[in-house]
Amino acid sequence: MKFLLVGLGNPGAEYARTRHNIGFMAVDALAEASGAPFASDRLGEVARCRHKGRQLVLLKPSTFMNLSGKAVRYWMDTEKVGVDRLMVVTDDINLPFGTLRIRAKGSDGGHNGLKDIEAVLGTSQYPRLRFGVGADFGPGRQVDHVLGPFFQEEQRALDERLGRTVELLRSFAFIGLQRTMNTFNNT
Repeated sequence: MKFLLVGLGNPGAEYARTRHNIGFMAVDALAEASGAPFASDRLGEVARCRHKGRQLVLLKPSTFMNLSGKAVRYWMDTEKVGVDRLMVVTDDINLPFGTLRIRAKGSDGGHNGLKDIEAVLGTSQYPRLRFGVGADFGPGRQVDHVLGPFFQEEQRALDERLGRTVELLRSFAFIGLQRTMNTFNNT
């Protein structure tokens, strides 16, 4: 059985360790834990690994956040993965830092990456993992916050939270969405 795990972010060194790139950081952590190197491919960087008999295709779209749908659709078609075996990992300013929230479906919540995926797929009925990056910013400073680096105290907790995210992604592929939601939501 094959799964497509997509981390949302923006390509380029200037975005590498920003809050908006937590999706890239999550699939990077899974690839590293699995010994699976990323390679440039069509519309993104792709790594492949296995977990308990499941094939995991990890994707970091190269299309920039707001155009992620094209890459997701291409790799779903290429790998013959349905929306039930897709997981999109993204940042969420509406959750406190490090909070992990999985949903089977839902709105884009104002997130342009999710908005584009929904438009391209023609549905909001796909699993997504929202990684809380907090909302510690003043009026009109949202862009600076999400495109900025993590605070020092967040940096100290980031490895543990990414480790938990790796466990969650592996769980999704092995025991399914519902059981993973029961185990990991609000942790």
